[in-house]
Amino acid sequence: MTEPDTGSMPAFPGGGLRLRRLDAWSLRVAIERPVETSFGIMRDRPAVFVRAEAEDGSFGYGEIWCNFPACGAEHRVVMAIDELAPMLTGRAFDAPADAFGHLWDKTRVRVLQTGEPGPYSQAIAGIDIALWDLAARQAGKPLRHFIAEGAVDAVPAYSSGIHIAIAHEAVPEARAAGFRNFKVKVGFDMAADLAGIAGLRKSLGAEERLFTDANQAWGLDDALTFAKGAQAYGLGWLEEPLRADAPAADWARLAKDGGVPLAAGENFTGALDFDAAIAAKSLSYMQPDMAKWGGVTGCLPVARAILAGGVTYRPHYLGGGVGLLASANLLAAVGGPGLLEVDNNPNPLREGVTGERIADGQFHLPDGPGLGIEAIPDGLGEHVTLHRIWKA
Repeated sequence: MTEPDTGSMPAFPGGGLRLRRLDAWSLRVAIERPVETSFGIMRDRPAVFVRAEAEDGSFGYGEIWCNFPACGAEHRVVMAIDELAPMLTGRAFDAPADAFGHLWDKTRVRVLQTGEPGPYSQAIAGIDIALWDLAARQAGKPLRHFIAEGAVDAVPAYSSGIHIAIAHEAVPEARAAGFRNFKVKVGFDMAADLAGIAGLRKSLGAEERLFTDANQAWGLDDALTFAKGAQAYGLGWLEEPLRADAPAADWARLAKDGGVPLAAGENFTGALDFDAAIAAKSLSYMQPDMAKWGGVTGCLPVARAILAGGVTYRPHYLGGGVGLLASANLLAAVGGPGLLEVDNNPNPLREGVTGERIADGQFHLPDGPGLGIEAIPDGLGEHVTLHRIWKA
C-alpha cells in the first residue's frame, strides 16, 4: 500500500473543522437476477453509506466499497465507526486531505497486523468522500466546482455490468434509457463470449461503442486468444483481461500483440501502482475506484497524473448512488475524454439516491452544493442491516 499525495488541496472554508458525529449504514437489497462476473456472483446489492457531521452542523455523505465478500458491508460499518472514527476525536483539520493523511498514518500498523489493507483503505475512502462533500457544502458549491471552477455539469456515460449471455436484451434496454455506450462482461466461455460479441456488434449504431470486461479471468495466452478473436469488432477496450498483479511484461505483450486497447485500475492498491502503469504505457485507459481506494484525496492527483501521462481517466464504479455521484463529480472536475461507469443492473441503493440522470448519453449532475444529497431517502430505510454511530 502506498500513501497518496495529500499536498496542496482545498481547505474547509470555515477554517479548522472538528467532527462531532459519524454515522455509517450498511444496506442490502434482494435481487431477482444475480450479478455474475468471471470470479464470483453477487446475490444481493449491498452498500455502505457514511454521514460526517461537524461541530457547526455542516455535514457530508460518502460511500465505502463493499461488494465482496458477501459479509463486507457490515464489516466495514464496524471498521468505520469502531476503528477509524475515534482517531478523529479531539482534532481540528484544515482540509479533508489532512484528515485523510491522519487516518492513513494511524492505520498502517493495523493494516499490517490484520492483513486487511483493502477494508481499511475502503473505509478511509468513504470517510474522505464525506469530508469533501462537507467542505463543498460549506463553500456553497457542487463538489466538482469546489475542486475546479471550470468543471462541467454533465459527463458522458456508459452502461456497465451487462452479462454477455443477456446482452441482446440488456443493450436495447440501456439504449432506451439514454445510453450510447455499453460494456459487457466476458470471461465465461471463450467461444460463446466471442460469438456474443460478434452478434452484439451487428446490432449497434454507427455512433455507439462497445467495451468488454473480463474481471481478471485469464492468463496471457487466453487473453491473447480473446483479443485477437475480437479484433474485427472494433472494441473500445478490453478491461482486466489479466490479473491486476500480472507481470508488467504480460500486459506489455498483450498490448503489443492483442490489437485491442487495454483498461485496468479498479484493483490497483495505491498511487505507485498507477505511476508504474502510466510509465509502462500498456494501458490506454485507467480506472481508479474512489470508493475502493483513495476517496477524493487519493484519486484527484492520480486522475491528473493519468491525463498528464497521455492515458484516459475513466473512473470505475459499481455500488450505490452516493459513490456514483462522487465519481461523476470528480470526472467532471478533472476533465478529459472520460466516460462515467453506470451499472446496468437494477439497484434501488443507486437509483433511489441519484434519480434519473441519463439523457442523450450524458449523466447530468445535481446543481446543489456538495454531492447534492440532503439525506438518504426514507424509502431505503427498510434495507438497512446495520447502523452505527460515533459521537465525539
